[in-house]
Amino acid sequence: MADKPTKGLADVVAASTALSDIDGKAGRLFYRGYDIHDLAGRATFEETAHLLQRGKLPTRQELREYGDELVRGRELGALVSANIAEIAEKQKPMEALRSLVSLSGADDPDKDSIAPDANLRKAARLTAQQPLLVARYHAARTGKALPGTDDSLSIAGNFLLQVTGRTPTQREAEIFDACLVLHADHTMNASTFAARVCAATLSDMHSAIVAAIGTLKGPLHGGANEQVMKTLESLDPAQVAQSVRERLDAHEKIMGFGHRVYKTEDPRATHLRRMSQELATASGDDTYYRMSKEMEEVVLETKGLYPNVDFYAATVYHYLGIPTDLFTPVFSISRMSGWTAHVIEQHADNRLIRPDSEYIGERDQKWKPIDER
Repeated sequence: MADKPTKGLADVVAASTALSDIDGKAGRLFYRGYDIHDLAGRATFEETAHLLQRGKLPTRQELREYGDELVRGRELGALVSANIAEIAEKQKPMEALRSLVSLSGADDPDKDSIAPDANLRKAARLTAQQPLLVARYHAARTGKALPGTDDSLSIAGNFLLQVTGRTPTQREAEIFDACLVLHADHTMNASTFAARVCAATLSDMHSAIVAAIGTLKGPLHGGANEQVMKTLESLDPAQVAQSVRERLDAHEKIMGFGHRVYKTEDPRATHLRRMSQELATASGDDTYYRMSKEMEEVVLETKGLYPNVDFYAATVYHYLGIPTDLFTPVFSISRMSGWTAHVIEQHADNRLIRPDSEYIGERDQKWKPIDER
């Protein structure tokens, strides 16, 4: 008798990859063999994107060349630019990004090729354009003028400038840059798997990224950091422990805790907790950080669950001035580096991804004419 299928493909190895790896028992995450603890706060997001997409940490010259390519590639095409205002009027953030990335595919000069060199160019353009798409969407829906990009700033710094309307401090840009590094890739998560399934049909990179964004839109994958912030805003700061215990007793899910692949603390949460505390102190109002710490203690004591990457990302983004409903789009800015790298890897050694299934329906049914049914 055949083994029963594993629900949700848990523990099923769906692909081989050289991009990232997780040691769930030890709570460790690696990008191409580099421990995330070595990269976060040291390697820039641009260096990390180069590592994932092009296989190595760049030299100074390679980083300059890649940076120049990103600057050239961030200019949006005519079709996507012409539709941003209407899309912003009619669609919520993740729906809008799904549409805008699809439109940007029509504008891309390499849209008809999945050759390795074309994929590298498209990966750089998508990485450069995603923060601008989020910022342009936000400006269009709020009716505010979009600040121009500053070539002296990184992707992280420019995004903060364009979304908040002010030039970030050096430390704010460094912290957000570290956030982008921490979210850049995470093995075979749902959106990455969706991108690889699409790419495995030899579809183009933009189609695969649209599949990933559509998957990230679902609340069981993306959106947890937004829900964490909404939970914090709904609580009385003086009654956090009591409120959390009441919700847990009522079997309500507290977002931002636990992760299928980690048996201990998510290593990304370690950095985000520290950054949240730093930004909270600098803001002069550490209420949300203190509430988060209290929530963390209660959930660990009651359920034995550690915070995941989404929990402290919420307060970090909040203190940086990013609107709450843009938290998941911010995730896509970072993960674009990983998604595109997975598409490149899939195309380089491709086999159609076609799992089997277990049939559980009726058998031996007999057809009847419609008047006899």
